Amino acid sequence: MHSPSTPTTQITFHYLNGQTESFNLLEAIEDQTQQGLQLEVRHLLQRDWWILNLPEQTVMINIANVTKVEVKPTLTQLQGEGIFSDVERVTALNRPR
Repeated sequence: MHSPSTPTTQITFHYLNGQTESFNLLEAIEDQTQQGLQLEVRHLLQRDWWILNLPEQTVMINIANVTKVEVKPTLTQLQGEGIFSDVERVTALNRPR
């Protein structure tokens, strides 16, 4: 069972229509080896649909409708080709109101 002190990973989907939706993954993603995490993330990004099992329902997200996925906290174990480390945001994205 999830307790308030259990570390979680928050994932936020930004959709083409400007809406966003966030979920807490109750098992922290960082709890894997560096190589295992990199393989899982790259494999996940190749999928057309992401399936999230919530206690009350299952949500299926068509990634073709997603412009950006944010993950908190940072996945510091991701390194290698195509990954920029030690990046600092200069300006925030302008979001529709």
